[in-house]
Amino acid sequence: MLSLSDGPSDKENVMWLAAIQLVSGRHWQDNREQTAAELAALPKERPLLVLLPENFALFGERQGYLDGAEAIGEGPIQRQLAEWARDYGIWLVAGAMPTTIADSDHIHTSSLVFNPSGELRGHYHKIHLFDVDVADNHGRYRESETFSPGKEPVLVDSPFGPLGLSICYDLRFPELYRQLAGAGARVLLVPAAFTAVTGEAHWEPLLRASAIENQCYVVAANQGGTHETGRQTWGHSMVIDPWGRVLASKESGRGTVLAKMEPGLIDELKRTMPVLQHARLL
Repeated sequence: MLSLSDGPSDKENVMWLAAIQLVSGRHWQDNREQTAAELAALPKERPLLVLLPENFALFGERQGYLDGAEAIGEGPIQRQLAEWARDYGIWLVAGAMPTTIADSDHIHTSSLVFNPSGELRGHYHKIHLFDVDVADNHGRYRESETFSPGKEPVLVDSPFGPLGLSICYDLRFPELYRQLAGAGARVLLVPAAFTAVTGEAHWEPLLRASAIENQCYVVAANQGGTHETGRQTWGHSMVIDPWGRVLASKESGRGTVLAKMEPGLIDELKRTMPVLQHARLL
């Protein structure tokens, strides 16, 4: 199901932002079919940026991530992503998938950006790992038992402006987004598998604050349902404009939210309310 926002009316400057919400399972083949169905239903307007959620390819336990991890730039999952980007003529951001680390028993969880030619234009390794206890049916989360943290923020140039990459738990660390915005980010990408408990409490407030504070569009693609493992994710994937308005949102289940991006809105806000210029603690 595709949810559309009304968005701006200036067709000459219109770009499109989309977030695909999935309920991923343990196996890539099943998740591939879910993702392919959503991509096939996308509208024809271009340029279009599409964000997949965290764990779009594999959503399971430690061994499944280790077995399915690919080296950056290699492997069947990445070949499929490149093919999708090329076939649909889209900027495709693979929210987060496991990638290998040479000579290590740990892996990264990584976001990868493909352009409409199917070229890998950049990647980001998740910096903040989710080592917390949550009052849900899973209870204990320890990403550091499987993953190693990334070390630096990443911007990727695109027709939408520089893309600021992040993954899930990064959303609770505003200093990351301020660094990205200070370096020129115009769109902040937040693929996630936010739990139902933490998502209900904090997902939308944190996303809207990130958009407002950094005067960026925010595209957030979350997992959205009950998974094979029993884990429950919050859904509510959304696109938010730099004024903090939710342009499109999907509550639960599989589907795609789509909204228009008006680049001039960012420039107008930076001119009339230059918060980054006024910041004294950067």
